[in-house]
Amino acid sequence: MSEDDGSWQSLHRDTLKVTAIVVAGVAVGAGVPTAVGIGSATSDGVALAWVLPGMLLLVAGAVLLDYLRWRHTRYRVTDHLMELRKGVVMTTRRSLARERIRTVDLSANPVLRVFGLVKVNIGTGDGRSGGGSSPTEQTIVLDPVGRAAGERLRADLLDRARRADDPDGSTLATWDPFWIRYAPLSFWTFALAAFAVGAMFQVLDWFGRGGLPVEVVMDIAEDIGAWSTLGLALGVFVTAGVVGTLAVYVEGWWNYRLEREPGGTLRVRRGLLTTRSVSLEEQRIRGVQIVEPLGVRSAGAARVDVVTTGLKNDPTSDLSTLLPAAPRPLAARITAQVAGVDAEPSLRPHPRSARVRRLRWAVVADIVLVAIVVLLAAATPLPGFWVAVFSIVAALTCAGAVAAAVDAYRALGHRLDAHYLVARQGSVRRATVFLQRQGIIGWRISQSVFQRRAGLITVTATTAAGARRYSIIDADEHEILDVAAEAVPDLLDPFLIRD
Repeated sequence: MSEDDGSWQSLHRDTLKVTAIVVAGVAVGAGVPTAVGIGSATSDGVALAWVLPGMLLLVAGAVLLDYLRWRHTRYRVTDHLMELRKGVVMTTRRSLARERIRTVDLSANPVLRVFGLVKVNIGTGDGRSGGGSSPTEQTIVLDPVGRAAGERLRADLLDRARRADDPDGSTLATWDPFWIRYAPLSFWTFALAAFAVGAMFQVLDWFGRGGLPVEVVMDIAEDIGAWSTLGLALGVFVTAGVVGTLAVYVEGWWNYRLEREPGGTLRVRRGLLTTRSVSLEEQRIRGVQIVEPLGVRSAGAARVDVVTTGLKNDPTSDLSTLLPAAPRPLAARITAQVAGVDAEPSLRPHPRSARVRRLRWAVVADIVLVAIVVLLAAATPLPGFWVAVFSIVAALTCAGAVAAAVDAYRALGHRLDAHYLVARQGSVRRATVFLQRQGIIGWRISQSVFQRRAGLITVTATTAAGARRYSIIDADEHEILDVAAEAVPDLLDPFLIRD
């Protein structure tokens, strides 16, 4: 097939139905509180007379705009190009060379799934700088196409010339319902609980009852006492967070599968309501990272992320996650299968002065916290109940800061082998990165005044993949420079002065 005889195809026509349903939901969500507010000031009839036509106009306008988008959007695949043409007043045309396409990701929200549609995101994964600090990537988005058409596009665009010795496809990991128990062991449990409390106050405020929760708590405190009320409130708060994190986890990771496909592609599929499919070319992988947040680590579990080019450099995104929080032996096995490394390496410890430095900062933080509590108690006539609560929280925080400092030092370590630079750090979020030496493109060396006095230094490896920078912090200033020079020969040598 030549470039000229490829036929242009349109997006799926059911996009109009999807838009109508989604915008109708948004209109109802915005219209109900608006109608309540207008109705409280006038009457329900007047509120409906204003809000209902507005909602219908919003839906009709959105469908009309989506019709114009659908009518004037076409795409095609030729022997050498993936092309997209769109625009009503001003027509734009984008094309990607097929040999440069590295990612074809499929996703479908619940409404798209009802109609058998998917959103296709096609990218080159260049990771080149566009004049700023964040990388840019050339992408084409088809929103939406039929699921069968999306799967054909993914298979066709990621098809590479296979060698005779290419391995057949295999399944590396599948979802286990028992992994759900790791979901609440994270910071998000408290964050989602706080969000739920804030949302409750907002909804009650719409109906003129914003102070109702406070009134209820005061009534309960009169009946069962302040301490019992505090315990009950904490129990409800934590329960709300647990329910929220379980819901988010199940929605995101239900039916998870990690597969190695013929031709050297890893594919992650997951999702309950919104399904996602992320494809990763193994030749673009520059390493893996084992992430162990404090709560998950205490349960003997870990998460595995991939360090690769072609994915968005977004710390809030989970596109780079190969394995969600799962038992530590499974995480080690996936790490070994993907990167071919020993996931339990013996690391070189860092100097004891690094531990002293962490303990010093912990003690300083404890002194500041205690001073704040004392000044607060002296400056404000707080009831004895709240003074006791603040004192308990301050004592626990002080003890936790010292324990975290000791644990953070124990986590420090690094190692250099034939193919990988290994670095570990962190207490609240412990991370062990296995970074390919051939993927390191530069070094960043920093040393604060306090580090210089302790004979410590921080060396950061820069790469075009993943988070772009991976640090070995508070290492011996002489030994770590030799490690960096050996990791990438000739890169650091011009800047070193050897004895």
